[in-house]
Amino acid sequence: MNTADFYPNLGRYIENLPVHTIGASRKTLLEEMASYLNTADAPKLNFICTHNSRRSHLSQIWAQVAAHSYGVSVTTFSGGTEATAFNPNAVAALDRAGFQITNPGGDNPKYEVTFGEEIDPMVNYSKKFDEAPNPTKDFAAIMTCSEADAECPVVFGASKRIKLFYEDPKVADGTPEEGATYDERCKQIATEMFYLFSLVNKK
Repeated sequence: MNTADFYPNLGRYIENLPVHTIGASRKTLLEEMASYLNTADAPKLNFICTHNSRRSHLSQIWAQVAAHSYGVSVTTFSGGTEATAFNPNAVAALDRAGFQITNPGGDNPKYEVTFGEEIDPMVNYSKKFDEAPNPTKDFAAIMTCSEADAECPVVFGASKRIKLFYEDPKVADGTPEEGATYDERCKQIATEMFYLFSLVNKK
């Protein structure tokens, strides 16, 4: 794992991820994802939830960061069963983790999310899972919520489908626990993505 070209605060955040807390059942799912990444040519991961507003974005971003850290060539995407907007509370959790984020404004902003001075930013905004630039064939569909999994019994074009559900942090919206809940989910996803890519062969 290499975080030398990341922003310093982000690098420190990553170095303190509690990988030892990942349970056996979660490791099994992550190992299934690693098997796909180790065998697919030009692997692509599309993280899918209902609104493409919280969990799918966090997963896409952290997967790309972890892949970069471990020198793995992979392209990550995210989408929903419907498009809304990248939730500001999830954006704020990433900001607290050490990312640099630019918000151009609008109803569905195309946020530029950067994790290092010399690294091109990711552009994250809400879209449907089958909407460009998301892939239409030869990708793994990673279902990050049970609702999207139920609504999409078939994800056309996916060569692999894995159920990696996360609790939605929106349960804490408008409560005193809001920030802590989003930070907890952000860290959980980061921890699991870094564990995942520690198992992947460099390509």
